[in-house]
Amino acid sequence: MRITVFGAAGEVGSRVVAEALERRHEVTAVVRNLARAGAVPAAAALRTGDAGNLDDVVSLSAGQDLVITATRPAPGCEHELPAITSVLLSGAARTGVRLLVVGGAATLLISGAGALTLHESAAFPVELRAIARACADQHAICRAETVADWTYVSPPAELVPGRRTGAYRLGADELLTDADGVSAISLADFAVALLDEAERPVHQRTRFTVASA
Repeated sequence: MRITVFGAAGEVGSRVVAEALERRHEVTAVVRNLARAGAVPAAAALRTGDAGNLDDVVSLSAGQDLVITATRPAPGCEHELPAITSVLLSGAARTGVRLLVVGGAATLLISGAGALTLHESAAFPVELRAIARACADQHAICRAETVADWTYVSPPAELVPGRRTGAYRLGADELLTDADGVSAISLADFAVALLDEAERPVHQRTRFTVASA
């Protein structure tokens, strides 16, 4: 597959690039600033571009089989995320290329709590509320999109460094936890789940979530 990854220098994006390359896909890794190019695996085709610029999105997506966005605004700029996602969806609609969106866990339902979502709970960290609200808006924008071929992926509550096991659990709209109430997955296994969905699409115009097996 020919895959473009926006946010390729980030913690998630760089691991997605590495996993895709390991599976012998052709990867175009997009960064906004070449100063961060060192975080991108060397075998990828490095490009500069802005996920919030429609012309950049279209030119870097055209002719590809899939676009993955793992972009995250800098602290203080969280409000930019929904607008960026709208641009990416517009680009996907124009090119016809499938878009896999790395979102947030904010809108996942808490088991046994009725309609209460993670970011609405009293225990949710105050310092994460801005990005949680942005991710909630991002998810709503995706759900309203009817032209682009999109998939929204919600991570568990914690994305942590760790080894690649290749195993994970799949869910839909409910936060996945283990027997101790922990909701987590390694960044490497999260990348595995993303590439599995890329290679064998199951979740068209819907959201799924994952957690450690």
